[in-house]
Amino acid sequence: MYSEHVRQQARELRARGLTWQAVATELGVSVSAVLAWDRDPHAWARRLSECPRCGDAPLDSPAYSALLGYYLGDGHIARAARYYALRVACDTTYPGIINDVTDCITKVRPGARVFLVRRPGCINVQAHWQHWACLFPQHGRGPKHERPIVLASWQQAIVEDHPGPFLRGLFHSDGCRANNWTRRTVAGEPKIYRYPRWQFVNASQDIRELCCWALDLVEIPWRPSNTRTISVSRREAVARLDELIGPKT
Repeated sequence: MYSEHVRQQARELRARGLTWQAVATELGVSVSAVLAWDRDPHAWARRLSECPRCGDAPLDSPAYSALLGYYLGDGHIARAARYYALRVACDTTYPGIINDVTDCITKVRPGARVFLVRRPGCINVQAHWQHWACLFPQHGRGPKHERPIVLASWQQAIVEDHPGPFLRGLFHSDGCRANNWTRRTVAGEPKIYRYPRWQFVNASQDIRELCCWALDLVEIPWRPSNTRTISVSRREAVARLDELIGPKT
């Protein structure tokens, strides 16, 4: 995606009488780009207006909060020649989550064409847009656990307003709900107690801390089980989290 400065230079060169080919050669851009700018000089402004960050398009905050959680859990953004590709890897055994990610993408980017790309053991829910990097400034090279992951102030405000969807994205991507058990001696007799718990597992300390922060926002107690795992185990806490994020389906 070329900058407005390059586009302005192209318009000035065209006004001086240079051909499309000459302008493209001078600026090092494609002839098709120069042709598009020449035929529709307002296209760039329209594309900017589609973005909630660098334009004035509205943003579905609950859907974005959930999509942010999915992105931090199992998502990444890849740079292509003319757009960014947002991809969220989903387990094929959870079609409900695949549908949820698709729904979030279409609400955040109305009119987006969503692709379901099969990979071994998973499906990548994928959509292309020039402005995905605007909405996910955490985008960068390398695995997320090898670089800092910090929310921008506007992202923090959205999560503070909609912590439930954010937690849904995190736990439905990198979390699980399992039945745990413990053995205790009662009146001299051993008894086994079984109870459910949610666990969030992520290699990034920053992302785990964001999960804990969001749990604190909704007053759900948590504890670290190991260096990569956050657990929600108390009965009332599990019930509250169930209510907020729903089951993995």
